[in-house]
Amino acid sequence: MADRGVDLSALPKEVRDQLAELDLELSEGDITQKGYEKKRTKLLLPYIIHPPVEPLTRNDVQPPAPGSSSGHGPPPSSSSRYRERRSRRTHRNGGTRDDRYRSDIHTEAVQAALAKHKEEKMALPMPTKRRSTYVPSPMETRTPPDSSSASEDEMSARRQSMVAPAPLHNPNLQSPDCWITRTPQGSSTSSSASSTMSHGEGKPLSQNQPQPQYKPQYQALYKPSHPPPYPPHPEPHHAPASDIMPHGRIAPSENSAPPPDVTAMALPARGPRVDLPSNATVRGMSRGQSRSSMMETADGVPVNSRVSTKIQQLLNTLKRPKRPPLSEFFTDDSEEIVEVPQPDPNTPKPEGRQIIPVKGEPLGVVSNWPPALQAALARWGATQGKSPALTALDITGKALYTLTYGKLWSRSVKLAYTLLNKLGTKNEQILKPGDRVALVYPNSDPGMFWVAFYGCLLAEVIPVPIEVPLSRKDAGISQVGFLLGSCGVGLALTSEICLKGLPKTPTGEIMQFKGWPRMKWVITDSKYLTKPSKDWQPHIPTANTDPAYIEYKANKEGTVVGVAVSKVAMLTHCQALTQACNYCEGETLVNVLDFKKDMGLWHGVLTAVMNRIHTISVPYAVMKACPLSWVQRVHIHKARLALVKCRDLHWAMMAHREQRDISLVSLRMLIVADGANPWSVSSCDAFLNVFQSHGLKPEVICPCATSPEAMTVAIRRPGLPGAPLPARAVLSLGGLSHGVIRVNTEDKNSALTVQDVGHVMPGALMCIVRPDGPPQLCKTDEIGEIIINSRAGGTMYYGLPGVTKNTFEVIPVNANGVPIGEIPFVRSGLLGFVGPGSLIFVVGKIEGLLQVSGRRHNADDLVATALAVEPVKTVYRGRIAVFSATVFYDERVVIVAEQRPDASEEDSFQWMSRVLQAIDSIHQVGLYCLALVPANTLPKTPLGGIHISDTKQFFLEGNLHPCNILMCPHTCVTNLPKPRQKQPVGVGPASVMVGNLVAGKRIAQAAGRELGVIEDQDLVRKHQYLTEALQWRAQTDPDHVLFVLLNAKGVAVSTATCVQLHKRAEKISAALMEKGSINTGENVVLLYPPGIDLIASFYGCLYAGVVPVNVRPPHPQNLAATLPTVRMIIDVSKAACILTTQNLMRILRSKEAAASVNIKTWPTIIDTDDLPRRRPPQIYKPPTAEMMAYLDFSVSTTGMLTGVKISHAAVSALCRSIKLQCELYSSRQIAICLDPYCGLGFVLWCLASVYSGHQSILIPPFELESCLSLWLSTLSQYRVRDTFCSYSVMEFCTKRLGTQTELLKARGVNLSCVRSCVVIAEERPRLALTHSFSKLFKDLGLSTRAVSTTFGSRVNLAVCLQGTTGPDPCTVYVDMKSLRHDRVRLVERGAPQSLPLMESGKILPGVRVIIVNPETRGPLGDSHLGEIWVNSPHNASGYYTIYGEESLQADHFNTKLSFGDPHTLWARTGYLGFVKRTELLDASGDRHDALFVVGSLDETLELRGLRYHPTDIETSVSRAHRSIAESAVFTWTNLLVVVSELCGSEQDALDLVPLITNVVLEEHHLIVGVVVIVDPGVIPINSRGEKQRMHLRDSFLADQLDPIYVAYNM
Repeated sequence: MADRGVDLSALPKEVRDQLAELDLELSEGDITQKGYEKKRTKLLLPYIIHPPVEPLTRNDVQPPAPGSSSGHGPPPSSSSRYRERRSRRTHRNGGTRDDRYRSDIHTEAVQAALAKHKEEKMALPMPTKRRSTYVPSPMETRTPPDSSSASEDEMSARRQSMVAPAPLHNPNLQSPDCWITRTPQGSSTSSSASSTMSHGEGKPLSQNQPQPQYKPQYQALYKPSHPPPYPPHPEPHHAPASDIMPHGRIAPSENSAPPPDVTAMALPARGPRVDLPSNATVRGMSRGQSRSSMMETADGVPVNSRVSTKIQQLLNTLKRPKRPPLSEFFTDDSEEIVEVPQPDPNTPKPEGRQIIPVKGEPLGVVSNWPPALQAALARWGATQGKSPALTALDITGKALYTLTYGKLWSRSVKLAYTLLNKLGTKNEQILKPGDRVALVYPNSDPGMFWVAFYGCLLAEVIPVPIEVPLSRKDAGISQVGFLLGSCGVGLALTSEICLKGLPKTPTGEIMQFKGWPRMKWVITDSKYLTKPSKDWQPHIPTANTDPAYIEYKANKEGTVVGVAVSKVAMLTHCQALTQACNYCEGETLVNVLDFKKDMGLWHGVLTAVMNRIHTISVPYAVMKACPLSWVQRVHIHKARLALVKCRDLHWAMMAHREQRDISLVSLRMLIVADGANPWSVSSCDAFLNVFQSHGLKPEVICPCATSPEAMTVAIRRPGLPGAPLPARAVLSLGGLSHGVIRVNTEDKNSALTVQDVGHVMPGALMCIVRPDGPPQLCKTDEIGEIIINSRAGGTMYYGLPGVTKNTFEVIPVNANGVPIGEIPFVRSGLLGFVGPGSLIFVVGKIEGLLQVSGRRHNADDLVATALAVEPVKTVYRGRIAVFSATVFYDERVVIVAEQRPDASEEDSFQWMSRVLQAIDSIHQVGLYCLALVPANTLPKTPLGGIHISDTKQFFLEGNLHPCNILMCPHTCVTNLPKPRQKQPVGVGPASVMVGNLVAGKRIAQAAGRELGVIEDQDLVRKHQYLTEALQWRAQTDPDHVLFVLLNAKGVAVSTATCVQLHKRAEKISAALMEKGSINTGENVVLLYPPGIDLIASFYGCLYAGVVPVNVRPPHPQNLAATLPTVRMIIDVSKAACILTTQNLMRILRSKEAAASVNIKTWPTIIDTDDLPRRRPPQIYKPPTAEMMAYLDFSVSTTGMLTGVKISHAAVSALCRSIKLQCELYSSRQIAICLDPYCGLGFVLWCLASVYSGHQSILIPPFELESCLSLWLSTLSQYRVRDTFCSYSVMEFCTKRLGTQTELLKARGVNLSCVRSCVVIAEERPRLALTHSFSKLFKDLGLSTRAVSTTFGSRVNLAVCLQGTTGPDPCTVYVDMKSLRHDRVRLVERGAPQSLPLMESGKILPGVRVIIVNPETRGPLGDSHLGEIWVNSPHNASGYYTIYGEESLQADHFNTKLSFGDPHTLWARTGYLGFVKRTELLDASGDRHDALFVVGSLDETLELRGLRYHPTDIETSVSRAHRSIAESAVFTWTNLLVVVSELCGSEQDALDLVPLITNVVLEEHHLIVGVVVIVDPGVIPINSRGEKQRMHLRDSFLADQLDPIYVAYNM
């Protein structure tokens, strides 16, 4: 930094003041970062102490690599100097190896594009990654924590000091050992810092270092603002914070201590279920007190949060004006999501005339051309036996053996004889002429292949050359099986060595490869062949239309098909090549290509034999070891012809310095097989440039274009010496993307230079047709697919007649759709046009075509651009794959590259960001995803290229395992539906009420049965108050057992009869009056584990006239997280006393508790374990039933802590309602496996039995941890008919017991007795879970009709409960698109975008519900979505608040409709739902009205003007990949954040990012802003099994999640 050498305190006061003013300007956003740096540097310049610069020797200068310690660290130790020296040496030698994988095409364009972006200073937030997810890199390549990057101005200021060692005494620098020891906890690139590095731009002084290709274009916008969370051993900091992070965007404020961590779940497993109020709000507490511990910035972001800085950055990048989308936004129609975009009137259109077919020169007739290819071999074998046919090389590039024409002939005849006569028994030969045979030979053994190929031709069997399978998991191996199957291959020829190398089963047999037919293997080495008898001669007929051989070809989807080439086509093709290339007898050809297919086979095996050419075969392995080997062979053999690819030119050029004395003067033709590639021009030019001095003549370079179907399409004929070289076409990439040819004039950066591939082949006719739709002839300035009519081409896809017709029998049509003739053409799969002088230009292949938003892009062009972005630092050997994946109705471009093992995070991220910009600028297309995978992990083709279709498959299945990923959906997804505009709210004329109709529909309301009037005085007394009911039972039926508590073994550890409960309540009541000296009406907290003590204490409080407040006890292993909630409830409820057990009392007063709360200020604590037998002077009776009976506190899923007041009247009404619905009476038994702390769970556990007299078997849910089957075996053992549980219990049983049903059956567990199993919940019924539970335990006799749910809320603890009578709960399917618009549209099951909803149980007796528009507060019609309002005698009386905010209370508890029935008082549940009248009849014979709950209003996400329910998005996310255990979503400043728990290995973490983004885009039409991958158990879940999303959000923003990976989608 500019102030590194400056002691700020020693500066003059005015300079210090100016600096302070600058800082203020920056913090308030009045100045840009760059301006700030400039002004600051200018101010400090006079005071910088420059260290002396030593003279340098030429060799020691190296532009510092980003992340190297030069310039910001003490002088390297001798070992690191040695390392540096060594790395420099390896860099110099190895650099050339890596330069083999660079692309020179587009380099200038890329640099210009990036320079343009550089002005904008785009800063993308770098993903956050946990250290363990990296592929571990060597320690020295990791970045020290303060490698903060600087802007350019400072870089140049610093560069002068970089070269010299830094002074030792600088106190602000950390020593290297300091950061090395700290790295593993959270190194700078992992969880704390993520500064984007700037590349050095100094001109290197020495010429032989590779020069960095471009200037940096970003600077760090964010730095670690606090050390990694929870470092195990904190390091002593040697520097004040302000010096370590001189320009942090968000400076830590003085008192920004992290907030007290109420939310961190410290336990590794999901641990105890904890109800955590967020440190947000307690209903009724003022905002001021609630967040005092958290310093906030203006928009409520905790200051010390690194996460929020990144999100802010992400938002800033999204605010930048987007390029206008390629098409107008699609509008959302309820039927169709996406409309076809209107064409842009400015798109270039073809204007030329219709193309005229181009004719090749006539194929000459030469008298001595053989009648068939085998005849040529027979001729040379007999007359020129000694003449060399083939020379093979060993791995070092030396000649291994030479096969003469005589030997080739005699061995081929031997093989033909053996195949036809020696494979089966005498009478039953295995092979007959016309059968297909696989040829399996390695690339290093051309001789064996030649013999096998010609042997097959002589035997008239059809050879199918394939690659050697190396393992069961080879890329595309099953597709090769498809080829063998479609060709009916059952026999494979191979060599002995190759056979030994094939993978074997343990018994030694050759492995059955995936998807392959059963194969017999035949070894073709000479010693195993039989010499034919003297009179046997192979049959050589004149070439006809029967297939001669089958060449394999993989198409875009990865399917491998076989192109059959007839005998006459094979011969004609050889003749055409001979004429075009002017082959002469006895010439020498060096072949670097694969001899099994394509050019390598056509020139190097077939045409070579026809013309008695000597072929020198250079295998791929030799090329890898010695890239110059083919050039050396041309020099040694004075070869006239060479057959190569651009790659070979490139490699030879890079290695040519190693060899001076080579001459290429003998070459008359250098055939470039992939001359149709976009980078062939630059490769050919560069090669000529280097080797012209070695005798290479410019006119000998002959690019050509080929395809397996059409074979050779065009080839450039060797020119005359001194003739002018053909012109190049410089085309506009923009025009190409619209399929038209436009010469590039204005912007040379988005230009593509292509060279011609010569003229059409002799004897062929060529047209160009539109690539999609009917084969309509193109116009002269239009790009289309080249189609060929010629005798020398493929005839069909063998065994696939359907696909054949489309490719091999195309008849072109004119603009009116009329066929232009009778003759069929073959599609070549090449895209191109005819240039001046009938020269053919190819601009790409159909299979590399990416159709994005109606425009075409060529995958190879994108690869070339990506390669031009300085890949040497990042990309391993130039291995880049580009493909498109269909997501949300359009193709999306995906780039996957292999990352060098030594590339740093910074470099990779930098490279990815630059590729984005370069492709955006040059090709005007947005990338959807850019992924880097570890080196050598992408599936390979046989010659080491990338297997694209397998890579795409891996990407879509989540098996790619990237180590870096960048998703950019915001820029490239332009076809989202328009955001919804909210209509102004008001009661419109359509809402006119007519009787019970709203807007022509029945009002959406429903009611339970009447509660009925109680006549008998005795019963009235009994049911008025629960205390009286208990006393009455203690007198009339003292020994009736009300409660049985079970332990983990299923043993009843304690029971309570009516009289025992009454007496224990009396003891507690007496203790309260004596010890607690408590006044009537005060609040008392009950702190008990689930059990009978809790029940007794509750009635003890009622006997004493105090108000019980039931609180979940703190978890002893997790006090830090759970005790603050307890403390908060005690404080909020103003409790005068705490009743608890001895154990819990000890915990409350322990040292551990003191660490998280102030234990000195607890109210009186009474331990109720051993109380003396005392009776209270009298039992309190409330003066009216409207008095408060108890307080019900709970934490909502949005983190709200709310306490509601429940009156005595509400308690009696609720108990009576449940009694009626469930038909409960004294002789009944129910089993309860619920947490008894709030809501309906508490009512069932503590109150219902005392009211109705039935026996409750109590099963504490935590006991299931130690005995999984406790609940189910209890149901079976006690023959329980009705049971109540929570979702968490049901999920626990489904996940943990689902696989053990057989075992349970064997133990005699039988659930046929259960008639109702009710899930207690305050949410939408979880249909998938209840279905799974029913299905899994059906085998144990559980009725499919047994499982149902309840619905309750804060304002009314029980609105619905299925009960014993009435129709079964029904399920409807609603359209999710309509739900987002707050409409309900019922659809059929299985309709796309449908969501199943189950009725939440029957409405309880005495309860009325109505569906209301939450904004207008007017009633809605049937099947309309609105808020559920409830009216019932058991509504809660209001919120318990300290300040009595009546307005809040009245709003939720006593609300009236805005029109309709103005007198009834309703309570608002805060849940959205709808009522639907069904065909079913209820008990009274009326049609049944079902209530469907959709979700909580507080939880819904408002995005793009639509309303989303988090659970719907989470369901989609959880389906995206098998490794996602649980997921939760929330929004943050309009960004959707998805948090997913990873249950697989950490290397799967980055696979989830694209899958999650895809599924949310596809199913919900939303772009995910941030994806966070965390460990299992991180998403907090409360005791009811509900996700605490707001906690998760707070923990995320406070950076307390310790995520495995955080991806910020651009």
